[in-house]
Amino acid sequence: MTKRMILPLMFGIVGAAILIGLGVWQLQRLAWKEGILAEIDARIQADPVALPDAPTKEADQYLPVMLEGVFTGQGLDVLVSRKQLGAGYRVIAVMETQGRRVLVDRGFMLEEDRAKPRPDAAAGMISVRGNLLWPDEVDGYTPAPDERTGIWFARDLPAMAKVLGTEPVLVVQWAATLEDASVDPMPVDTINIPNDHFGYAIQWFGLAAVWLGMTAYLLWRIRRKTV
Repeated sequence: MTKRMILPLMFGIVGAAILIGLGVWQLQRLAWKEGILAEIDARIQADPVALPDAPTKEADQYLPVMLEGVFTGQGLDVLVSRKQLGAGYRVIAVMETQGRRVLVDRGFMLEEDRAKPRPDAAAGMISVRGNLLWPDEVDGYTPAPDERTGIWFARDLPAMAKVLGTEPVLVVQWAATLEDASVDPMPVDTINIPNDHFGYAIQWFGLAAVWLGMTAYLLWRIRRKTV
């Protein structure tokens, strides 16, 4: 090895070590994230309990609950899209339960079914099982609700509760005694929680391999010029 090869070799080793370290860190983050998702899944699937008196996001996110009450017929529709089904709406309904008014996300309704009569208010006393959720769907690009059509573009819980006169409490239904073929429940799950750490790890390890390959090529060029 010549003196001209020492500095490129050091850069190569140090750079590859940094990139490999970042890849290992992402694998550690992957294990951490998988543990978090497992905890959330276990909480989602636990036995339902009564609705807490004052639920909070910090203490009660994903908490499974059981409600008994009546739908008032009030509500709103949030524009969404589902794979293989197309455009439709999340049906958000107001339920009165034990002297309280809360919001229930009943599920997905196809666009062509929106104008059909809904059995909510005429259903009488019903039971709903679901999970408490504080959606994080609003950002600076979210349009305001369309006052003409009554369509919303995100589940803005504080705003929905204010408009409908309820507590800022949302229960995402996964089962109910109300039969309504036009609404398909969309239960809470962890599918949409990002977990890209494995892909990031592969990218860092790939960059380390490229870095080492470029280092080896550079050393080969230097050696050829010195022999």
